[in-house]
Amino acid sequence: MVDNRIKFRHLQTFVEVARQKSVMKAAELLHVSQPAVTKTIRELEDVLGVSVFERDGRGIKITRYGEVFLKHAGAALTALRQGFDSVSQAVHGDAPPIRIGALPTVSTRIMPKAMQLFLAEGTGARIKIVTGENAVLLEQLRVGDLDLMVGRLAAPEKMAGFSFEHLYSEKVVFCVRAGHPLLSQGSVFAGLDAYPVLMPTRASIIRPFVESFLIANGIAGLPNQIETVSDAFGRAFVRQSDAIWMISEGVVAADIAEGTLAALPVDTSGTQGPVGLTVRTDAVPSMPLSILMQTIREVAGNVSPAA
Repeated sequence: MVDNRIKFRHLQTFVEVARQKSVMKAAELLHVSQPAVTKTIRELEDVLGVSVFERDGRGIKITRYGEVFLKHAGAALTALRQGFDSVSQAVHGDAPPIRIGALPTVSTRIMPKAMQLFLAEGTGARIKIVTGENAVLLEQLRVGDLDLMVGRLAAPEKMAGFSFEHLYSEKVVFCVRAGHPLLSQGSVFAGLDAYPVLMPTRASIIRPFVESFLIANGIAGLPNQIETVSDAFGRAFVRQSDAIWMISEGVVAADIAEGTLAALPVDTSGTQGPVGLTVRTDAVPSMPLSILMQTIREVAGNVSPAA
């Protein structure tokens, strides 16, 4: 039997603190004071009889009991949200919204065509597409803020509670502007440190692939690098400079096809990783979401396996 002392605010506050890993940030997003957030978490811990958060240096981290409760709290909030959406659908005649997290690698290569096909189905579903780093989107999926994530497979230790459907594999490329000096140079690695390099951030899913590849080719560090996951900045900066952009091929596939950007002649096949659909194992896709997932599969089926 559910303890009637647990209220909606307890679940909402707990999930937000877990997602933000910060009482201050959670308070800002919930539009309440920090003491109110702290009090609500303590009330929840009193009911559960365990601590759900613990201090971690100057911050906090979720405990193993909190991890267990988070899965169910997130599912409960998702169920409530779906209930509100269902009422809205009945009143206004619109379909439940679909919330998609799209990593940069699929935002330009897969999602535009998939959305065209989906809209042609006439489901009437409202769509929300957000982009960001893998870790951020995965956490939003975990707590029910997203229904689906499309992109590279996360590290095994991050996949508890999720299922992944592989669609195709994709490598990292070293991308430069058309006419870049390294395109006509014999050894790319010999001159790499002479140019600015755009690197994926440390939280990015492809960062370990890039670092391992560089080390395997005798490059322990690059003196002039910028970390970014912004494809808009990366594209603009590389077009206007001699910078080298280490990025998933899907992000720049259209630019390379158009000839505005080019991939350096480097064998990066060792950086390949699976791209696909990630959902919560406890989630049951709505009919519109199932249709959208199918359109994504169809578009992904046209992506070259060697990409």
